[in-house]
Amino acid sequence: MLVKLQPGKIGMIMGEGLVFISVVFGGAYYLHKSVSRELRLQEQKKNFLLSVTHELKSPLASIKLLLQTIQKRDLTKAQILDFINKSLLDIERLDDMVENMLLASKIDNSSYTFPKANFNLSVLVDSIVNRLQITKCDGNQQIINAEIESKIEMTGDKFALTSVVTNLIENAVKYSRPCEAVDVKLFSKEGKIHLQVADHGIGIADEEKSRIFDKFYRVGSEDTRNTKGTGLGLYIVKQVLDKHEASIRVKDNRPEGSIFEVVF
Repeated sequence: MLVKLQPGKIGMIMGEGLVFISVVFGGAYYLHKSVSRELRLQEQKKNFLLSVTHELKSPLASIKLLLQTIQKRDLTKAQILDFINKSLLDIERLDDMVENMLLASKIDNSSYTFPKANFNLSVLVDSIVNRLQITKCDGNQQIINAEIESKIEMTGDKFALTSVVTNLIENAVKYSRPCEAVDVKLFSKEGKIHLQVADHGIGIADEEKSRIFDKFYRVGSEDTRNTKGTGLGLYIVKQVLDKHEASIRVKDNRPEGSIFEVVF
């Protein structure tokens, strides 16, 4: 026996059906989005572990070779000092990487409190530039050019901000071509403190500028993948600056490269 439905009931059934379909498709969309995000994160973690392994092995192998050379060969005092200095540079590189991983871990589990005190930012930036400086390249070119206004004082977490400045300068050197200069500027203007780090390297595509501060993210070109790094540096930079209510933006350098600008 056929049952004739009233127009109102037909409309109600169709409406419920549409709601059901919308819920199903909406759930499927968000599930797909969540799974894709999780797969992307897992891939980034895998890349991170591979990068860390390489980052650890490379300086350790260099230090081992240098020390073995000192041990086995009859070197002059100048040669020994040169090898020791190179070993210390590799140790500093390892120390920076370990500090990055520890700080990122503490930020993630909210165990880091960002203790703040007054300090001289000019002295801090100058000391980091001097530590990372390669004074000569091909006999005549400086790698890091610094213009640092003196006596700029601020209140903040000196340890965490040391990581910020170090990561920004190391990034600029890392993604620059050999012997290309990196420009570091620190100055005050209209009651605000500006830190600019500019390179003349490979640059960052517009579609990737919004993602470079994500944890584990590295720019996806072949040039970038061939560089050293763990994908934690800019993530730490953004997290620390957020805690200091400071802003950071990246823009294109001209004719090529990138400029990172921090404003306190």
